[in-house]
Amino acid sequence: MRIANVIGRVTLNKCHPSLQGATWLVAVPLTLEGLAGKDKGRGEPFVVYDEFGAGQGARIAVSEGTEAAAPFYPATKPIDAYNAAILDTIELESL
Repeated sequence: MRIANVIGRVTLNKCHPSLQGATWLVAVPLTLEGLAGKDKGRGEPFVVYDEFGAGQGARIAVSEGTEAAAPFYPATKPIDAYNAAILDTIELESL
């Protein structure tokens, strides 16, 4: 699971029938430096399936791959990244 920052939304012209009722977000994965607020701690943007209604600027927990489709078992959905949680706070401790 990765932590990402929502930077936008995707508008679909057509979608698979099993994906109706949710939104698609554009998110940027954050490294430890990114969580501390530094711009260089950001990865490449990717698209995330969202049923929770995360908005622009929200920090979210993203599951990817097989785990992204796990919440829908036994039904299947053609997704590769799923918003598993909207994060209210993140506490970082120095080691």
